[in-house]
Amino acid sequence: MESSPLNHLPEETIHQIFFQLPLRQIAACKCVCKALNFALSSPSFRHLLSAQHTSLSLLALKPSDRHISPFPNLNAFDPALSQWLRFSLSFLPFSSLHPITSADGLLYLWAALPPLRNSNTAHVRNSSQKSLVVCNPLIRQFKILPQLGSAWSRHGSVLAGSGNTVLLLTELAILYYSESNGVNGDINSGGVSSNWLKFTSNLPSKPRSPVMVSDSILALCDVGSPWRSQWAIYKTKITDMEKKKQWVRVEKRQWGDIFGILKRPRLVKAMNDKKVYMVGGLKSSFALHSSCTTILILRLDLESLEWEEVGRMPVEMYRCFMESSKFKVFGGGNKVCFSAKRVGKLVLWEETEEGKAEWRWIECLSGNGDGLCRGFVYEARLDAVP
Repeated sequence: MESSPLNHLPEETIHQIFFQLPLRQIAACKCVCKALNFALSSPSFRHLLSAQHTSLSLLALKPSDRHISPFPNLNAFDPALSQWLRFSLSFLPFSSLHPITSADGLLYLWAALPPLRNSNTAHVRNSSQKSLVVCNPLIRQFKILPQLGSAWSRHGSVLAGSGNTVLLLTELAILYYSESNGVNGDINSGGVSSNWLKFTSNLPSKPRSPVMVSDSILALCDVGSPWRSQWAIYKTKITDMEKKKQWVRVEKRQWGDIFGILKRPRLVKAMNDKKVYMVGGLKSSFALHSSCTTILILRLDLESLEWEEVGRMPVEMYRCFMESSKFKVFGGGNKVCFSAKRVGKLVLWEETEEGKAEWRWIECLSGNGDGLCRGFVYEARLDAVP
């Protein structure tokens, strides 16, 4: 590349040339040589991209707890090209990397921080201490969020929103972090940094599949008995948490037995901030151990509280799920993805701009053990800075 004519062009000209390319090709060009990587990683070029809100919508897989690679990568599927992509995470100087969610082009993951030592060589931080790290694999930049106790990484569900907002939910408490949080937070105990604000959860059970919709948090809770599950949707707002208000149950008398017909319901964020998906197995009857006939996707309008059916897994696909005792659901926007044990591939439901629903297989999975995959939507962007 030393003799390449590109090296003799002004940086502004290079920016205007590559600005015309799709994000996929820009990301690939960054890998050609150091000169292009430097030019396409500069703040001025990221500012150009941010004006167009250029992003690449991918389905990223979480690594299995039993198969965390010593050479960490983020495996993601590009539905537009039906291709698997691999983003190297080797630029992160941590071990046991576990990607968990994404927001605004940034990737959030748990990582084991290296031990700290004082002048007497005594350990200040245990080598197994976990912390949340936010990064952008496309520009290879990262930031460590304020320290948390290790127990939060084992028992909490992490949600990320715009403006580097992070929420960590458990049955008893909610931790809230944003860069605007001051040092006067009310939780400087239990191994939690004062940059994290802590609120009592007061939920009837452990929150399942929580989602962040605009400034609200929605979660499913089991309000039934030890012998029979009965699900309900609960909702709160970040501003309400600060005012120490309780979660409220989202319900409408006209719903009837909407939760009774679904087995293992889960919430998935929709593209519209006023709607949310609920996905589960469609029971053949209301019997306690009723079998399922397929997997159903419902969409709830959060303003009118009206349900509509938007997808029903084709029978030939569902046959592969019938032998599995459980399945996993993840996605967001106009995509919902399904995995199950021993299936060896994913099922993708995608709603087109015309409102039509399409079902298809995603194959060529690797490194996921029994095939029970978990994941999230990753909106890859070059202009996102931790």
